[in-house]
Amino acid sequence: MQTALFDTWTDRYDRWFTTPVGRLVKQYEAALLLDLLDPRPGERLLDVGCGTGIFTLDVVSRGALVTGIDLSVPMLTVAVHRLGGSGFAGLCADMRALPFADGSFDRVFSMTAIDFVADGVKAMNELDRVTRRGGRVVVTTLNSRGPWAARRRQTGADGHDLFANIHFRSPEEMRALVPGASGAHVKAATAIHFRKDDPPEAIPAIERLGQERNLDTGAFVAIAWDTV
Repeated sequence: MQTALFDTWTDRYDRWFTTPVGRLVKQYEAALLLDLLDPRPGERLLDVGCGTGIFTLDVVSRGALVTGIDLSVPMLTVAVHRLGGSGFAGLCADMRALPFADGSFDRVFSMTAIDFVADGVKAMNELDRVTRRGGRVVVTTLNSRGPWAARRRQTGADGHDLFANIHFRSPEEMRALVPGASGAHVKAATAIHFRKDDPPEAIPAIERLGQERNLDTGAFVAIAWDTV
């Protein structure tokens, strides 16, 4: 991963979530994150790849004390400004070598940062390591099976620097990365069952149907496990 890769995306990243479709993506992704993570007031949480703090804000609003790490100084600066005075602390660090002692956090989460890491096992081991025993880890990615991932892979092939070297994974591939995973104690779920070009007014019904059918083909994959 290269720090400079994300530095010029700060404004564009935030603007995407203000578009009609982007707002709905944010709504459904945040709901799934909070459902799996279940943050509690006063708990110590780590947000790995916090970016501009878009999703961190939802977790902080639950009363958790959140440390956010990111490789990009410009993105981290926005996060600190957005979350200032809310119990948030930010620092630059790499998810493959977290600068924290074993068991430092009650819960750890990471929103699509693993997409930019080739060695997923190493990254997952680090997230597990810094979580206390009996704590919760939630990691999300873009589903390799879906049209959103296919579009971004094509964008990368066409020369887009952000998506030129990206690693999307299926729910099964994500399960396999969990340290010591037998699969039984790992929960997986997906969201974003609509396409980017679907009419915003049709999206709630599409998403509701996907959730009712418990489809594993949603563009957004989230896995959760409790550390042992």
